[in-house]
Amino acid sequence: MENNTILVIDDDRNILAIIELYLKKAGYTVVTCDRGDAAIKAFNECAPSLVLLDVMLPGMDGWAVLSEIRRLGKTPVIMLTAKGDTQDRVQGLEGGADDYIVKPFDAKELVARIKAVLRRSVDASNGKTIEYGNLSVSLDTYEVLLDSKRVEMPPKELEVLYFLASHEGKVFTREQLLEQVWGFDYFGDSRTIDVHIKRIRERLANCRGWQIRTVWSVGYKFEAEKQQ
Repeated sequence: MENNTILVIDDDRNILAIIELYLKKAGYTVVTCDRGDAAIKAFNECAPSLVLLDVMLPGMDGWAVLSEIRRLGKTPVIMLTAKGDTQDRVQGLEGGADDYIVKPFDAKELVARIKAVLRRSVDASNGKTIEYGNLSVSLDTYEVLLDSKRVEMPPKELEVLYFLASHEGKVFTREQLLEQVWGFDYFGDSRTIDVHIKRIRERLANCRGWQIRTVWSVGYKFEAEKQQ
C-alpha cells in the first residue's frame, strides 16, 4: 500500500500501546494522539490512510473530530469506543464513520477490520461514473451532478446512491445495504439506511429518468425509466 499510516486517537495510554503493538506487527506505521483537541493537527501532519477514533476524548469529543475529518475529506474512520448501544452506532454511521468497534475488542479482529476498510477505500477510489437521466454519480471524484450541477453529498450517502444505481432494478434490504456499503455485519437498528435514503431524496428531489423506490417490507431499489 502506498500510505500505510494509521492514526490512533484514544485517551487510554494502555489501549494506545496495545493497538500500536499489533498494528506495527501487521506492517503499519502508527501515529498516536490522546486528546481530541490535538487530533486534527495530528491528522493534518501525518495524512493517515485510516483513523481509529475513540468517542470519549478530552478537549474535543470523537463526534466533533469525525465531523472535522469529514469536512477535510473522505479518509476512512473506524470508531473505537466503550459505548455499544444502538444510538451510538447510528450516530457514528450517520456521521460518516466507516466501521464501529466496541471495547473490549479482539486485536486480530481490529487488524482484519482495518484491512477490510482500507481495501474498500481503494476499490471506491477506482470506481466509475454512473449516469441515469439527469443524474451522474462518480466514485472517481466523489461527485454527484444533477442537471449538470454539483450536489454536495456526504461520502456515505454518495456510496449508498452509487451502490443502488450500479445495481439498477435490484431490491436490497436495509441490512444488505449496511453490509455492502459499510462492509460489516451491523447488529441493531438499521434505520440509519432510512435516514440516508431520505436525505438523498431531499438533495435530489428533481429526478428525471430514475428514482429510488421503497419496496415495502423489504428495502430499496434504484429504478430507471425504460427508454421508448
